[in-house]
Amino acid sequence: MFRFLVTASCLVATVSLAGPLAAQQQARRRPPNPAFAKVEDKPGLPRVLLIGDSISIGYTVAVREKLEGEANVHRIPVNGGPTTRGVDQIDAWLGDSEWDVIHFNWGLHDLKYINDKGQLVDPDKGHQQVSLADYEKNLRELVKRLQQTGAQLIWCATTPVPPGAKGRVPGDEVKYNDVAAKVMQEMGVEINDLYAYAKPRLSEIQRPANVHFSPAGSAVLAEQVASSIREALKAQKQNES
Repeated sequence: MFRFLVTASCLVATVSLAGPLAAQQQARRRPPNPAFAKVEDKPGLPRVLLIGDSISIGYTVAVREKLEGEANVHRIPVNGGPTTRGVDQIDAWLGDSEWDVIHFNWGLHDLKYINDKGQLVDPDKGHQQVSLADYEKNLRELVKRLQQTGAQLIWCATTPVPPGAKGRVPGDEVKYNDVAAKVMQEMGVEINDLYAYAKPRLSEIQRPANVHFSPAGSAVLAEQVASSIREALKAQKQNES
């Protein structure tokens, strides 16, 4: 009987460890996201930096492909998260590099609802991660820092929040976009209205009840992002000539 109990206890311990261990092994086997691949600059091409959350991660590779031979397209090495993370890490993300164009966005993480543990929750069970007032304050600080690089800045409007998206309320992105638009207009920053671009296409490109996009949908967003960057580079060239 004692031997059975010991064996059963060992079995339970083994099973309890198997979950985390299997998760770790799966994470190690998971191929690295190509969006975070190191970019070897091609001499003579302008340097572009993408800053944003998982939406931007989704379109990064496609933007690189669309601007192949026109620009060296880099991105920050992490999910940009809310503006609070941006304020904390912007100096490290910019580094000592020189940038010709910086295409940037914060919003979906700012407007989401979290509890006191930082977990995503239903709106009636938490609070927005960053209030509208703090969002505006943080954006002004971030734009001021980005302007110090001398790069051409492009603000990317936050994409739509669909009904059923966990921890977010449809329409809040409009309020945050309005605040962002006011900041960008006052500070002289160009706006890429990715919200307006995506809105009429959502049924085709966005996942159901989810703020994220399908791979094909991310490629569609990349068309608009690449186009806005291309126009900024063209304007720079004309100003230099």
